[in-house]
Amino acid sequence: MTAEPRSRAQRRADTEHRLATDVDVWVASAGDGGPYLVPLSFDWDGATLLIATGADSPTGRNLAANRRVRLGLGLVRDVVMIDGAVEVLEMDALPVAAGDRFARRSGFDPRTLTSHYRWFRITPSTIQAWREENELRGRTLMRDGEWMQ
Repeated sequence: MTAEPRSRAQRRADTEHRLATDVDVWVASAGDGGPYLVPLSFDWDGATLLIATGADSPTGRNLAANRRVRLGLGLVRDVVMIDGAVEVLEMDALPVAAGDRFARRSGFDPRTLTSHYRWFRITPSTIQAWREENELRGRTLMRDGEWMQ
């Protein structure tokens, strides 16, 4: 039995809760080698997501080259899809407090590695959330970087 569709306000509240409490997100990028999908830890500061990955990894190269990303958060029947713009930061360019917050939340501190990692700050432009077919209508919660009412 399928539950009744959530209101836009409830979907937004559920989405913001996931962003504040989940630790990992699927990161989809594309480059000359085609599409690439990996799970990475993230931190949400209320406006942007922060991830870290190897500068020379397929994801790191793709994000740096085209500065666009799609993220998938949650389960197949309770998904949040986020499209966003990517800002590339070297490890020492991020304020220490932001790096510390990422490390506490994820249990992983890329600043301690000897390999070349970068930070990637993602500013959402579109956010969609749905559970079942009956929530496809009204699934867009953010458009052009603004939460919809």
